[in-house]
Amino acid sequence: MIRFENLTKSFWLQGERKIVIDNLNLTLPTGKSLALLGRNGAGKSTLLEIIAGTLRPDHGRVISDGSISWPVGLGASFHKDLSGAENVRFIARIYGVDTDDLVAFVDSFAELGKFYHMPMRSYSSGMKSRLTFGASMGIRFDTYLVDEVTAVGDAQFKRKSRALFADRMQHSSAIMVNHSMGQLRKFCNAGVVLEHGKMLYFEDLEEAIALHEAQLS
Repeated sequence: MIRFENLTKSFWLQGERKIVIDNLNLTLPTGKSLALLGRNGAGKSTLLEIIAGTLRPDHGRVISDGSISWPVGLGASFHKDLSGAENVRFIARIYGVDTDDLVAFVDSFAELGKFYHMPMRSYSSGMKSRLTFGASMGIRFDTYLVDEVTAVGDAQFKRKSRALFADRMQHSSAIMVNHSMGQLRKFCNAGVVLEHGKMLYFEDLEEAIALHEAQLS
């Protein structure tokens, strides 16, 4: 369960206050993998960061009864001056998992070679995504926050990423942002649509997708 209580977040843009989350009150059920839908700029990534606790709301709060990953794909939890391996060791200590096991898992999964031991400032965006995805999948969370990362890398790496994610979804749930409706249909079984700071929950994923596509037309 993830519950939003009076959640509000805004930013100042060109001297004007833009509200992206507007006094949100909603409970997302346990055991559902949710597609988070909304037009560009609707606040999807902002909401994921607030859920993860990496971004503070203006007011209100998020309550959960389970463990939640950081937003996979954004890399906000990683320090650019540390190597990939050093970042993974830091993450392991924060989340209380075996350090050596997680470092070895990510090394094998991300396929970064010598770059794994180089500062992350030298990484391409794809390399960062592979590292953050591998680190997140290496820790067992109740809910994974996933932002556009199942399409990272070449065809073989994409297949490996999707297979690993599908394996994790057998025992966990997710809130997933992806512009591919096919990917959302593959991994999600319900949906939420974010528009003008408000969010609607749909038990039927197809209803959520239909509303989202109607709003884009």
